[in-house]
Amino acid sequence: MTDHALLRYCPDLLAYTRRQTREVMVGDVGIGGSNPIRIQSMITSDTRDTPACVKEVLALAEAGCEIVRITAQTKIYAANLENIAREVRAAGCHVPLVADIHFKPDAALEAAKWVEKVRVNPGNYVDKKKFEVREYTDDQYADELERIREQFVPLVQLCKELGRAMRIGTNHGSLSDRIMNRYGDTPLGMCESALEFARLAREHDYHNFVFSMKASNPKVMIEAYRLLVARLDQEGEDWNYPIHLGVTEAGDGEDGRIKSAIGIGSLLGDGIGDTIRVSLTEDAIHEIPVAKALAAPFQSKDDEISPASLVPTYDPFSYERRSSETIEAMGHQLGGEQPIRVFTSQEKWNAVAHKIEKMGDFKPEIVLERSGVIEVDPRDPAAISEINQLTEARLVTVKNGLDIPVVPAFRMLAFQIDSRHPILLKDTLDPASGEVDFQEALLVGARRIGALICDGVGDAIMVQGESAPGQSLRLSYNILQAAGARIFKTDYVACPSCGRTLFNLQSTTQKIREATGHLKGVRIAVMGCIVNGPGEMADADFGYVGGAPGKINLYVGKQAVKFNIPQDEAVERLIDLIREHGKWIDAPVGEPAEV
Repeated sequence: MTDHALLRYCPDLLAYTRRQTREVMVGDVGIGGSNPIRIQSMITSDTRDTPACVKEVLALAEAGCEIVRITAQTKIYAANLENIAREVRAAGCHVPLVADIHFKPDAALEAAKWVEKVRVNPGNYVDKKKFEVREYTDDQYADELERIREQFVPLVQLCKELGRAMRIGTNHGSLSDRIMNRYGDTPLGMCESALEFARLAREHDYHNFVFSMKASNPKVMIEAYRLLVARLDQEGEDWNYPIHLGVTEAGDGEDGRIKSAIGIGSLLGDGIGDTIRVSLTEDAIHEIPVAKALAAPFQSKDDEISPASLVPTYDPFSYERRSSETIEAMGHQLGGEQPIRVFTSQEKWNAVAHKIEKMGDFKPEIVLERSGVIEVDPRDPAAISEINQLTEARLVTVKNGLDIPVVPAFRMLAFQIDSRHPILLKDTLDPASGEVDFQEALLVGARRIGALICDGVGDAIMVQGESAPGQSLRLSYNILQAAGARIFKTDYVACPSCGRTLFNLQSTTQKIREATGHLKGVRIAVMGCIVNGPGEMADADFGYVGGAPGKINLYVGKQAVKFNIPQDEAVERLIDLIREHGKWIDAPVGEPAEV
């Protein structure tokens, strides 16, 4: 196993530096090197419907999408990429096209003739996932790799000959049985799966590829990308391949945007990521402004000077919450193993005081001015020393108004103060006054607070970048939910639609939300097809997966238990399944199922 103590994924956790990579060309568009962070998306139309696909590609390109992906389930679908590419070019659009391949090497070989890039998933390019538990001897493992070589090397050779790019895209939800049995369902397993394919490519002097490590859980996704970058550095200087970032099955609405901001935004903040795709269960066109907003702060960013040489107090490759002592504030315990608490200002508390009892799960818990918190400049050694000499544990935060980036500021604080002192996180050190753009506040707040929570830092949070009291509180709780830090409502894993999808994902997801939104702590996966279904649902309690046109399979965990249910009955049958397993409660009378 990998010794994490010897690994580093970025030069300095307190100073921004974008990771230096080689350039990979996708048609005329460069990824990595000195290029800006590229924006990607994926069309949802059936790949056999040329006019619909062309229309969607052109609309995405018009919206600012720089690379467009199209699914190619079989060789027949892949063959129609010729017609799609021809019509897109005839319309004067030169956006590079990418074929998304799962299970079918012959489809990849066909697709590579017509598009600029091919995405392969190492977990299912050759392997059919059976969830078998078996021990692989070294010889058996070598035999499996030889089988992969026979299927994968022809694609490598064709891509090299035609000048095509490739993405070696691992998904947490579709690791092969071989990887699962040797490394487990872990970030290390995800990395090893991708490196197996990369080594085969390099044996044939093919280097025009990028990596991705996607997962629906931002913590897993962040750890996997960090570990991949550290492993690439360990392999050698010429393993400097660009990175494609994405959170799979992020969902829709605020939840999807917050989850994407936590996963993608936190890695961009540490200098990792050369192209990004935000996966929302919405029309693909809505992904582009979100992706642009996440990339914008890092498109032309100067390095920040690290104020001090400090040693991290946590393992960035394996999540563990920072230990602290439990203290009390306004009748709530925080720190230690207590829930991460939600703070607000006295002004905002006063604004909602008359309706706190009606605010349900979005209540403010503690007022900043009445909490006894110590505010400090983490660059001030004397102030840090004074806190560490206190006999009792105290809540500590970074002082407002400092000219210092938020995430490095709180990391600096965590690296220096004694672990017994709990920490209050803030999304900004410059509280908003007046009206603000809510999506911007949401993406910035989720990126900053989410990144720190996924580092294991933080015992309380306070959103200051959104001026509206109710919205700032809702955002606080939704960030905690998306980061997996505090579950207070039903959690949904919903994939974005694509040409493989076997039902209307958006309307179905909404219907399932309306029926189950009151089941606090239950995790439900809604998957359009089987590609990532069972694996991405490993963390889910129940799954709703397209099995065939108009037919749904229902899962408990990653085990399919009901097959080929007519779509118009499937939501009711899902409710029956939840009831069978003792997780159902009736929605409170007179209240909406979901706040």
